[in-house]
Amino acid sequence: MERLDHLRREIAQREAELADLKAQLALAESKHRAATGQSNEWKWPLESDEYQRYARQMIVPNFGLQVSAEFNSESMLNTGAGQLKLKRSRVLFVGAGGLGCPAAAYLAGAGVGELGFVDGDTVEVSNLHRQIAHSTSRVGMSKVGSAITYLRELNPSVTYHAHQTHLTTQNAKDIVSRYDLVLDCTDHPTSRYLISDICVLLSKPLVSASALQTSGQLIVLNDPPGEGPCYRCVFPKPPPPESVVGCGEGGILGPVVGVMGVLQALEAIKVIISDSAQGPKRPPMMLLFSAMGDTPFRSVKMRGKRKGCFACSDEASLTLESTQSSMDYVQFCGVSAPVSLLHPEERITVEDYEEVSRLKSAHVLLDVREKEHFDLCHLEGSVNIPISRFMSHCGGENGEIPDWVPTDIPQESPIYVVCRVGNDSQIAAQKLKEMGLDRDGQRFIGDIRGGLKAWKDSIDPGIPFT
Repeated sequence: MERLDHLRREIAQREAELADLKAQLALAESKHRAATGQSNEWKWPLESDEYQRYARQMIVPNFGLQVSAEFNSESMLNTGAGQLKLKRSRVLFVGAGGLGCPAAAYLAGAGVGELGFVDGDTVEVSNLHRQIAHSTSRVGMSKVGSAITYLRELNPSVTYHAHQTHLTTQNAKDIVSRYDLVLDCTDHPTSRYLISDICVLLSKPLVSASALQTSGQLIVLNDPPGEGPCYRCVFPKPPPPESVVGCGEGGILGPVVGVMGVLQALEAIKVIISDSAQGPKRPPMMLLFSAMGDTPFRSVKMRGKRKGCFACSDEASLTLESTQSSMDYVQFCGVSAPVSLLHPEERITVEDYEEVSRLKSAHVLLDVREKEHFDLCHLEGSVNIPISRFMSHCGGENGEIPDWVPTDIPQESPIYVVCRVGNDSQIAAQKLKEMGLDRDGQRFIGDIRGGLKAWKDSIDPGIPFT
């Protein structure tokens, strides 16, 4: 197995090096063609190859209407000032996944001068159905490196910067300060508040998007800096920790997150080429996308900056120093440690359960994942009761057992509970005890430590667990 992983990493590294060489060659050839095809009197603000590469967007009405001061003669009225602004801009992507990949592809294709990427994760097979900049051959490679490898082949004239780390309170100032615009392509509240705060403090406009299952939302924040609302204006309080569901648990359709990433790229271009001389900006809006809805897109007008906002109001107490020394975004968002409800003796290992199953000992196995997960794969003989059933049960009168609990469970048979990674199974086991099914401790009720992930890692690598 280690040999296979080593070979995969070697191949990914060689492909990245080859892509870099191809990009250098393409750029050198492009400059050579431009040099040989241009006279010494070339007076246009863009290179010859850039006019060819970006021609279709430069002829869009209003894209190149205004011309910067150094190119203001009558003969240059339509040289594409919008393109010049893109070429001179620097954009940072926080996250190189489902949102970052399509957004980066379109901004690289559009000719943004510099693109930076912050992400500490590596490419996994489960990413590939939606994270279009990555490939099967680059599984195990850093997402930042994989994305840049893809983008260099798309447009070698763009400068790419790799920050192969997660954005933290300690490195955020140093990284974000190098760019003009930030795209939040993350999937957790802790990151969203940090990114918004640092953008407010450094006066950077922010394009934020999210996607889950078949829905998404998009919002442009702190635009223009100091005037537009920040993330805290829109969401003063973080969502309850138990309501935060990632793609691994809730699922995501690839085109849904792709749509939101493309819209992020569009909003980024609008921010970059906007001109205050053209009039006041439109009021802040939140775009809501429902892939399965009768009306897929809806816009919600927002109130703007919130009075008394902790981050961006006139009375704001947030500072760069406080973000590094005293701000705890994990604590603010209420993110808790892994569930620990059961005593060690109430939990069994996957090896222990394999022995129970092999000996065909009488028992009941409850799988508390949602039906969609259960239908993909489950252990033989398991019964599906989704955790949502347990969470909605508030307890009946006189210890009444809800009708969704199987009635044919022999009173003497132990009950084992399994879930994805061993958190929900503890909650469910605790609920079963509260219902009195453990008969005051006479019957064993416990969970399988580590869940189906541990089963796949230690017992059956072939199970199609996701």
